[in-house]
Amino acid sequence: MPKTFTDLTRHALNGPTMGTRWSALFHMPSYDDRPVAAAMAAAVAQVDDQMSTWKPASALVRLNAAPPGTWVDLPVHLMTVLAASLAIGRASDGAFDIALGDAVTAWGYGPQPPSEPAIRAALATTRRAAHEVVEFDPTGARARKHAPVTLDLSGIAKGYGVDRLADVALAHGVSDALVAIDGELRALGLQPDGRPWAVAVERPDHGTRAPHAILELENAAIATSGDYRHWVDVGGKRLSHTMDPARGGPLATSPASVTVIAATCMQADAWATALMVRGSVAGADLARKHNLNALFIDRDCEGYCETSVGPLFSARAYPERAA
Repeated sequence: MPKTFTDLTRHALNGPTMGTRWSALFHMPSYDDRPVAAAMAAAVAQVDDQMSTWKPASALVRLNAAPPGTWVDLPVHLMTVLAASLAIGRASDGAFDIALGDAVTAWGYGPQPPSEPAIRAALATTRRAAHEVVEFDPTGARARKHAPVTLDLSGIAKGYGVDRLADVALAHGVSDALVAIDGELRALGLQPDGRPWAVAVERPDHGTRAPHAILELENAAIATSGDYRHWVDVGGKRLSHTMDPARGGPLATSPASVTVIAATCMQADAWATALMVRGSVAGADLARKHNLNALFIDRDCEGYCETSVGPLFSARAYPERAA
């Protein structure tokens, strides 16, 4: 006899990771969630240990420290994310670029506080995109740089961490779940009542946390890049934490936020950053070129205006309009 909704127990797991928290929500009958909680914590810790620029012993720090031309053996998860980073960097014509670690650090988004000399150096650097200067050897599980660049995976690692949470859930027999790290989420299957998972696109306000729109997700991931949670204040102007590959500093102008729905959270996370860099007009063209589902939100004198690309953003609810 099939289980009914009342036979199911709600399981809400969470823990610290990458300076924020991971979470998982699912419903199962007579289920001990302690092994899955431990496995999820271990999975995201592994991602952080391999890809953090804050941990001196991470594999990414080791790759960054290696002289140009030197092959560096890399663990499997970093190889996966590095391969995706270079592919999306190439597909986006450099809008997504992981070779901005020096700029990220200079502006205070890495382990060190902001440094004016480092900022000036980052802005003055002649840049080549990571996909042009990083050689990737998947067979040998190794990579090498052909220029002295510093790689930073902050625009993709959390998304991959969400995918690892999903992998763990499926490996433990949990086929319907909502897993997340901060604002990056992935939906597996359906809710117990048979409906898709309801996910909010946050209103891009600096001082509040409120939903702008509600989406329904089934076997899909969602990620948002925006200017409203992390920024630097320069001359009274807030500058986004998203770096502009063309100048080695924060984006001078950008949408308030860009949200992308994709099959994996790693893809959604990286493409949200790339489209944020390109802006609402060129970014929408890029999204159409690659058949992406994307929502651009811009500020105007009357509040917000939207540009949506792809069918998945056509059916959505607006809490403020329904009130």
